[in-house]
Amino acid sequence: MLKRFYPGEYVDSTYEIDFDALYREGYRGIIFDIDNTLVPHGAPADERAKKELGFSCCLLSNNKEPRVKMFNDDVQVQYIFKARKPKCFGYEKAMERMGTDRSNTLFVGDQIFTDIYGANRTGIRTIMVRY
Repeated sequence: MLKRFYPGEYVDSTYEIDFDALYREGYRGIIFDIDNTLVPHGAPADERAKKELGFSCCLLSNNKEPRVKMFNDDVQVQYIFKARKPKCFGYEKAMERMGTDRSNTLFVGDQIFTDIYGANRTGIRTIMVRY
């Protein structure tokens, strides 16, 4: 069954999201937080994180470049480090890099006061995960 995701609601794991349904709804870009969203804090990318989704993707992290680059070496998408979430700048830069806009981009993250708040301020649909 397709779950609907709205700001303030969450799922247990990124990996239970129905990305095919989101694509059918018209979404073309996904911005992901890394730590505690795709993998446990500090962990390398696992096979689930490396899966091709058919979307333009960008990693958006407040971490320094070595952490984000190390993770991205395995997933090979766009990335932005030191994003200064919840400021809107990083989300806007991610959309620019992916060639998407607010209407067809969504954000997946685990922190309400940085990830979700920043995406909501930017006008992007959000999915909050518990991990």
